[in-house]
Amino acid sequence: MRILLVLATLALGSRLNAADPPKPNVVLIVIDDLGQRDLGCYGSSFYKTPNIDKMAKEGLRFTDFYAACPVCSPTRVSILTGKYPQRANITDWIPGRPDRPDQRLKRPEIRNELPLDEVTIAKVLKEHVYTTASIGKWHLGGAGFEPTKFGFDVNIAGDQTGTPRSYFAPFANKGGNMPGLEKAEPGEYLTDRLAAEAEKFIEANKEKPFFLYMPHYGVHTPLQAKKDVIAKYNVKPAHGKQSNPVYAAMVESMDDAVGRVLKKLDDLKLSENTLVIFTSDNGGLATLEGMPFAPTINSPLREGKGYLYEGGVRVPMIVKWAGKVKPGVTDQVACSIDFLETITEACNVPGKRTSAVKQPDGVSLLPVFEGKKLRDRAIYWHYPHYANQGSRPGGAVRSGDLKLIEFYEDGRRELFDVKKDIGESRNLAAEKPEVVKELAAKLDTWRTAVGARMPTPNPDYKPNPPAKDGTITLPARTALVSGVMLRFEPLPHKNTLGFWVNKDDYATFDFTVETPGTFTVEVLQGCGNKSGGAEVELATGDEKVTFTVKETGGFQAFEAREIGTLKLEKAGRYTLTVKAKTKPGAAVMDLRQIVLKPTK
Repeated sequence: MRILLVLATLALGSRLNAADPPKPNVVLIVIDDLGQRDLGCYGSSFYKTPNIDKMAKEGLRFTDFYAACPVCSPTRVSILTGKYPQRANITDWIPGRPDRPDQRLKRPEIRNELPLDEVTIAKVLKEHVYTTASIGKWHLGGAGFEPTKFGFDVNIAGDQTGTPRSYFAPFANKGGNMPGLEKAEPGEYLTDRLAAEAEKFIEANKEKPFFLYMPHYGVHTPLQAKKDVIAKYNVKPAHGKQSNPVYAAMVESMDDAVGRVLKKLDDLKLSENTLVIFTSDNGGLATLEGMPFAPTINSPLREGKGYLYEGGVRVPMIVKWAGKVKPGVTDQVACSIDFLETITEACNVPGKRTSAVKQPDGVSLLPVFEGKKLRDRAIYWHYPHYANQGSRPGGAVRSGDLKLIEFYEDGRRELFDVKKDIGESRNLAAEKPEVVKELAAKLDTWRTAVGARMPTPNPDYKPNPPAKDGTITLPARTALVSGVMLRFEPLPHKNTLGFWVNKDDYATFDFTVETPGTFTVEVLQGCGNKSGGAEVELATGDEKVTFTVKETGGFQAFEAREIGTLKLEKAGRYTLTVKAKTKPGAAVMDLRQIVLKPTK
């Protein structure tokens, strides 16, 4: 009788186990430097992304999803660990830009690799029978800190580099080969090859649960694409709009690669049991960085990669999981710190995952997938670095619809309602001082909680030094702005101090004099019709020069004008203040640069 009871119990257990749903597969696709507005489903009419658009139609598209940093490595930390990257002291791309004499502040030193004791999505899932692969960019450490040290069974193409060694085979340069891509057909395109490797991995693991992390190198610079795809975009690139044919071709190849992965899942009948996530590590690159034309523009989002404005941190996020994700569009606020909790809960990993990562900062987005609301929370950023794209050290917090940005050089704060004002064009700081105070306190408390390191004064600061002939050039990008609306606009079709709609706003420039004397002052100014006539004063110490703004036919129609002289009697550092005395038109002017020329 006892034997029959045991057999019956075993049989029941077997039937129950057979009825348990299979563990879902997970495919997490991260595109490098892809702007949210670079996809058709987010409003682009220039780039061709039919596969991703189809995924968005069949899945859930987030409108207010954020990367944890405006540059790559820190966001990748947040994606894999579920924590703000400040906790790992990785706050810039690895190894980051060295300090320079033109910086007011020195950057805090960062860690150059992900700490080996960090718990990643791959580590957690590997402990629960998942086969794991990283196919693409790593950029979180070199030898001894490869993906295979963080729970990945397979690493293809991932090393310490932040850009591909080559977009075309052979996938190598003087620094070495890309791992796993040593053999390649001549002329093979990297984005295509990574898609092929992903297809192989899915095919090889179709009978067991897998986690595929696919961080593409595209669409990061250098801009290189297949010639036949470039030829499809027969347009002359222009500043200020999406029009770069090479970048467009890279976007199309990226979309093709995503389509291949989705098709492989369909062909193997795995789609209904696979959670697919698509996102980017930061906003699109909208500045030149040595190129004749920027790769993209993120309008209506402000600025792009490297900046704490929406164009730098608001990224695409699309999820697809048949029967588990309710198709549609959501404006719920979420962040790259949420991936670990979302994926581990979706995979029904035991609750110890939370203690394993020592209280992750993110939350599970599964309720959003089902159409439910998340609890209210704030999202934070801390970027204490000078970016290659021209931005300056700062931090930010979004709470509800309001977003505060704080600049570390001078403590300036800007407040925006990013629901009503997605382009962050109206600074509400002067109108809502109590909100500014409240959010600044929250940001400061958060920085302390995550161990964020702050920049420090640069003892070697030497701003705007003279050229060999003694000429001193003060570009608009080097100015500090005070007031409410005046700002530096870094995009190449502007590159100016603009939005000078409040008379009392003003700008200051630091500069260095090595040979004292008298200098002729030249301004490069632009002004639209019916806005001319403002009286503007330039002053350093007791030295002053005043000029009347001239209409030039447009605020970005710049004209160089000599307006007087300044006498600078000692060598050393000076500060030049530019203030409007009157503003008869809509704006004072746009100011691209000031040049001080020594008189003979």
